[in-house]
Amino acid sequence: MKTIVVLAMHGIPPNDFPRKELAEFFRLHYIVESMSGPISQEIQSQYAVLHKKMRDWPRNNQNDPFQAASNELAASLNKQSGYEVLVGYNEFCSPSLDEALRIAAQKEAERILVTTPMMTRGGEHSEKDIPSKIQEFQTSHPQIEVVYAWPFDPEKVAGFLSAHISQFL
Repeated sequence: MKTIVVLAMHGIPPNDFPRKELAEFFRLHYIVESMSGPISQEIQSQYAVLHKKMRDWPRNNQNDPFQAASNELAASLNKQSGYEVLVGYNEFCSPSLDEALRIAAQKEAERILVTTPMMTRGGEHSEKDIPSKIQEFQTSHPQIEVVYAWPFDPEKVAGFLSAHISQFL
């Protein structure tokens, strides 16, 4: 069975994105995320344009070290697991998690394992956003098995962290 891993990462704005547009993006982001009622077409359109511009902004190790580290993690996960690993971002960066899932489908994955390094419960992305994107994808691709490899066992996370900090003592 062809299995592809999708590593769901948070994403950050590139540090060379124009500051004025970044401020406007976050102003609009707040409106879009916090409004309980309908949002004007003008605001939705402005937000969509800035969101796309930010996601599509050219990235490199200098302007987005988080993306570079995410790709490094994906490469290490590929090497250790033997599975092809695609990175998908919740925010600010391309490809989005939706896009990464679609790419896995285009590569004829029969099973997609989605995981994230977000290890603790209570986070909006790991508990709501990622499962929601998986559900949307699963609805349109019922022939592909999708497994969300989350949540993490707190005891195992504590063991990992304990072993890690012991290296510094």
